[in-house]
Amino acid sequence: MRLYYAPASPFVRKVVVLLHEAGAADRVALVPAAGSPLDPGTMPLDRNPLGKIPALERQDDPTLYDSRVICRYLDDMLEAGFYPPAPHLWDTLVLEATADGIADAAVLMRYEEHVRPKASQSPEWLEAQWTKVERALDSVESRWMSHLAGPVDMGQIALGAALGYLDFRQPHRNWRGTRPALAAWWAGFSQRPAMQATLPG
Repeated sequence: MRLYYAPASPFVRKVVVLLHEAGAADRVALVPAAGSPLDPGTMPLDRNPLGKIPALERQDDPTLYDSRVICRYLDDMLEAGFYPPAPHLWDTLVLEATADGIADAAVLMRYEEHVRPKASQSPEWLEAQWTKVERALDSVESRWMSHLAGPVDMGQIALGAALGYLDFRQPHRNWRGTRPALAAWWAGFSQRPAMQATLPG
């Protein structure tokens, strides 16, 4: 299998962290891809018509895309157990969706600041995206800390990728300030070997 990737993408990082946590990083070759909404660059358009990564190319089956689809596939194939059975599955999926929403808003901020021409940028739109991030982080702080204290699952991995992206792209915004429990969890989770092996860059 081949994974089209960019090391800065939080959605790619989710997938690669799963592979590392499952002890299967050597089973997928990484193929660099880069582009933007204005220029698809080297994105694998023949594999994913949406022009996004990650995309997982399989030998005899159609390419998979969207990080949640790829993670479910790899978890099933590797019998990794990062998606627990119901009823705990629903909590894992909601936390994963929350983390992906954080990452999505942060990526949109990156595009606004570095792809859109300066004269066309909207500070109000940027702050609206950051407000989404803050609401989601507040929800994690108030609702999800007991879940984060449990076994590692895909919700935790997705959240780790999202928080790592915030630190990478928005280091001047103090997301830790009013969220001491989440900050403490991240301080520990970010040191896991799988997270250290997949630092964005």
